[in-house]
Amino acid sequence: MNLREAVHATIASSAAVVLLGACSATEPSRPASSSTSTATTVVPRPADLAKERATAAYLGMWQDMADAAVTSDWQSPKLAQNATADALSRISRGLYADHFNGLVTKGHPINHPTVESVEPAAAPTTVNLVDCGDDSQWLKYRADNGQPANDGPSGRRHINAMVKKAVDGSWKVVDFAIRDVGTC
Repeated sequence: MNLREAVHATIASSAAVVLLGACSATEPSRPASSSTSTATTVVPRPADLAKERATAAYLGMWQDMADAAVTSDWQSPKLAQNATADALSRISRGLYADHFNGLVTKGHPINHPTVESVEPAAAPTTVNLVDCGDDSQWLKYRADNGQPANDGPSGRRHINAMVKKAVDGSWKVVDFAIRDVGTC
């Protein structure tokens, strides 16, 4: 190899090194370690989601009822947010009776529902709840003078409720039954 060929070879190999260096500089850098950390996502089971949403609807029904009971508003649109069917009818009739009799309700019920059953387990559409509701801080008063109404005993009562999944995916209480004071 003569001097001229040696210079050309040196220039060619230098150019190749520069080009390779330029190419590698434009590639994104990768971590030296091949291990990567990934967050584990826990997907709730359908039965757990159903329990959570049905319980929220049940508690929401009582809150909606307590809000409407302050004025005995049997036509409150809030009542249909968490209740439907027999449950909504029962609530509306009770509030209408209070309105007709000049009564309002002050305070709030205390509820601690537990899930009795979820049906069917794989794709729940019905959740049955049991509760020992306490209405001792949720009392009726005369709307005209604010005096307490002699409305009967208050206290802890056994409550059964059925909550169903609606076509739109929401959960609503469809029925509930309240037993006498002292049943829980």
